[in-house]
This record gives sequence, C-alpha cells and structure tokens, in this order.
Amino acid sequence: MSYTHLCPEERYYIEIELKKGTSQNKIAEALERSQSNISREIKRNTGQRGYRHKQAEYFAQERHKNKPKEVKLTDEIKGIVNVRIEDDWSPEQIAGRLKQEGIISLHHETLYQHILADKKAGGELYKHLRHPLKIMETELSEVVIFSP
Repeated sequence: MSYTHLCPEERYYIEIELKKGTSQNKIAEALERSQSNISREIKRNTGQRGYRHKQAEYFAQERHKNKPKEVKLTDEIKGIVNVRIEDDWSPEQIAGRLKQEGIISLHHETLYQHILADKKAGGELYKHLRHPLKIMETELSEVVIFSP
C-alpha cells in the first residue's frame, strides 16, 4: 500500500463513521488504509468538539503550508541568475545551463518568480526579459501566459 494523503471525502467518511461508533479498524478497511493512518489522522485532527472533517482538512493544509521547505535560491544562486538575466539570458536558458553545469536543478518558473519578486521590490531584472509582457501578466493574473 503506497502512501497518499487523505482527501476531503475520506475525512468526511471518517467523521460520519466515528459518529456512528464504527471502530478505527473498520474505517481503515472501508477506506483501504492502514489502521495506524486512521488513528494518526484522528489523533492529529480531533478538537474540543471531536473529529470534524472540515477542521481536519484545515489542520492538514496548515501543516503542509507551514512545513519547512528546501530553499533552492540561495544568495549565491541568485547572484549567478541575476548576472545571466542582466546578460539577457532567458530563464529557460539559465535553468538549462545551471543543470548542465551541475550547479543546481531549477524550474524556469522559479526564476520567473524571482524576477517578479525583484520587480515588486523595485528591481529592474524584468526589463531584461525578451518578452517583458510575460512577467507583467504573471503579476496581474498569477498565471504565466507564454505568448509575446
């Protein structure tokens, strides 16, 4: 059995079955999950009013949002990226070259987000993009549109 997160429907099912008095083992069998997974879910997400699926979903999302994440764009990497952007390299070219040189594997979208953050801080990296409209549309709609 490979691990996957519980979905909102499964959390709702757990809440209903617990209210009926169904054992954790029976809930686990019905959801085809391990009993320890169900037990951990209930323990983590039970509040003063018992286990509630909406509250459980909220707690799970908060844990996910607040967990430590790997920081790939260190100051050193940002320096390399900034120099290459100022030399009019595209984020796609930079990401490809960094990977080829064995420095770091980044997605070009990470570099666009870095450029956007720089622009919001008053920087001018975005002016070196081949299609400055691209970053402006990202800023307005939070969706990258890949047309010039």
